[in-house]
Amino acid sequence: MNHSIIQFILGNVLKIEGLLLFLPAIVSGIYREHEGLYYVAVSLVCLLLGLFMTRKKPTNQVFYLKEGCITTALSWILLSFFGCLPLYLSKEIPSLTDALFETISGFTTTGATILGDVESLSHCALFWRSFTHWIGGMGVLVFLLAVIPLSGGSHINLMRAESPGPSVGKLVPKIRYTARILYIIYFAMTVLEAILLLIGKMPLFDAITTSFGTAGTGGFGIRNDSFMSYSPYLQWVVTIFMILFGVNFNAYYLLLYGQFKKALLMEEVRAYFLIILGSIAIIFFNILHTCAGVFDALTQSAFQVGSIITTTGFSSVDFNLWPQASKAILVLLMFIGACAGSTGGGIKVSRLIVLVKTIFKELNSYIHPKSIKKIKIDGKPVEHEIVRSINVYFITFMIVFSASVFAVSLEGKDLITDFTAVAATINNIGPGLEMVGPVENFAHFSIFSKFVLMFDMLAGRLELFPLLILFHPGAWKDLCSRKTIQKTRST
Repeated sequence: MNHSIIQFILGNVLKIEGLLLFLPAIVSGIYREHEGLYYVAVSLVCLLLGLFMTRKKPTNQVFYLKEGCITTALSWILLSFFGCLPLYLSKEIPSLTDALFETISGFTTTGATILGDVESLSHCALFWRSFTHWIGGMGVLVFLLAVIPLSGGSHINLMRAESPGPSVGKLVPKIRYTARILYIIYFAMTVLEAILLLIGKMPLFDAITTSFGTAGTGGFGIRNDSFMSYSPYLQWVVTIFMILFGVNFNAYYLLLYGQFKKALLMEEVRAYFLIILGSIAIIFFNILHTCAGVFDALTQSAFQVGSIITTTGFSSVDFNLWPQASKAILVLLMFIGACAGSTGGGIKVSRLIVLVKTIFKELNSYIHPKSIKKIKIDGKPVEHEIVRSINVYFITFMIVFSASVFAVSLEGKDLITDFTAVAATINNIGPGLEMVGPVENFAHFSIFSKFVLMFDMLAGRLELFPLLILFHPGAWKDLCSRKTIQKTRST
């Protein structure tokens, strides 16, 4: 294992976080809040640690998928730990466990909160909560690849370990340029949304934080009622952008370079929009009798479908009071999730397409045993290795999900609360149903359950395996062997 490059990348991650922590400190200066001092202090600690860890550039900068997964998992754990310190030290969240829960929820773009009154937080804390969504949405390591020159031809392993979806490829020959293109698109869409929100007379601070939450498909609100008190225009702007940020960013790259037909014919994107339209239609008719009118029903159904399938988690209504059929659709959308290569969570539409086609292929083999039929997406055959990895992912997902539901259920809460709490965290959504509904929070869970849910948030954002590999003895065997050899030589 290439330990030196892992340390070097982790050091750079800390330096990036140190620089980013100055932004909420600037916000505190604008609003004259003393809490900003804690962000400056933690920022300096991150910068000093980062400089110490990167003082020597490794000679061997090539690393494989194992190093990529371990680096990614450790990076997100480090980000979350240091990111929670200002909230804890300032006593805005007096419990370290709760501060860590809130920060992991932010970076993983989950949006599950332990806070009952977010409006009591300082402006710098509100900014930092929403900004963690924006950082985590595209991924800090993707940003690292975009701005820091790293040699070696295996850096695709780092991007694959962090980017959501069954497969990650290059948009252009060099990974560094691919990362830059992704961030340019990401930044441009965020700015465009903020401008449209300002046109709708949303306050500047609200527009910025809302755009961060939408872009990262996170869902931390700066009001206690999330989005319920905003105008229909603002709700529609956010609805549209939530759905757009759930689209595979490869489609935007194709549109950017004039390949409109290729972008519009992407099978995953078409299936994604069909699921959204179908879900909106069913919920619209199901809640029509409970709403003020047709437009109100359409606004509510579109907003919540867009919020849940993209795993953003904003709420414009207490959907826990909706009819059972509508709630059932929202729970199903929690698992479906957005497109691969987007900022959304969930299982991903592309995986479900492959799984459904695998079922039909298996049925066809029963009817025509000698037939040889390839699974295709966008007219191209899907390699057997990808199909195998998707099947393994789905099985692993169900095992982790089931184990988490059992672990959380030991507290004795009702099954709907436990089931949707795990579904909302492992799929990086935020709100669930009953005791974790859109007007509730996660503060009532025990410390043990909170750590289970924190694990689920990280596992869901990192697509399970980069985090699970930390618990595999083989991942650390090389490190232990190296330490034993060094100890033997010294004696």
